[in-house]
Amino acid sequence: MLPLGILAPNFQLPDVVSGKSISLSNFANKKALLVIFLSRHCPFVQHIKFELAKLGQNYTQNTNSNLGIVAISANDVTNHPDDAPESLKAFAQELDLAYPLLFDETQATAKNFFAACTPDFFLFDASRKLVYRGQLDDSRPQSGIPVTGKDLRAAIETVLLGRAVTWQQKPSIGCNIKWKPGNEPVYFKNQALALAEPLAEKLTVCVASRREGVAV
Repeated sequence: MLPLGILAPNFQLPDVVSGKSISLSNFANKKALLVIFLSRHCPFVQHIKFELAKLGQNYTQNTNSNLGIVAISANDVTNHPDDAPESLKAFAQELDLAYPLLFDETQATAKNFFAACTPDFFLFDASRKLVYRGQLDDSRPQSGIPVTGKDLRAAIETVLLGRAVTWQQKPSIGCNIKWKPGNEPVYFKNQALALAEPLAEKLTVCVASRREGVAV
């Protein structure tokens, strides 16, 4: 897990819609930056996709907006073609995303962020220090709880006011990032090893999400 307070890892990846190369420096004039790891096929992402679009509408369409948002998809497209660039482009256009959706073909950026699941949220302050790495809200597929984005939105508003996020952060739950065979990071391998352990607290939330009865 990426430690709170760490500087945002640099990245330079293609936007699936425009084809332009987008990097961390593109958001240099923003007071805060939200990085979202997502995938099209994941039911957890499908469950919140309209809220993901609404975040862009609420925070990036104003020319005076102080929040930059960028989404990144890093799944192995050989085994998950729904997460290939052309499919992601259709997804972005379906939602009319107001922020770039990037494709991490090498999965190096996902590793640098210690991204574990989709969705995964990383909010950085004006100094580009990580201040929030928690959930969107309490809603889950089939939970009956409305999708509001309240946890993430509270963190965004706090950071934009120049204040510290001081409350307990609930980790995001979703589908494991689909690593290319042989490209799995050490932290993912540790998750897999944890599955063999009897103690539930040793399971990461992304692996534990399989127990919620949702295909990932």
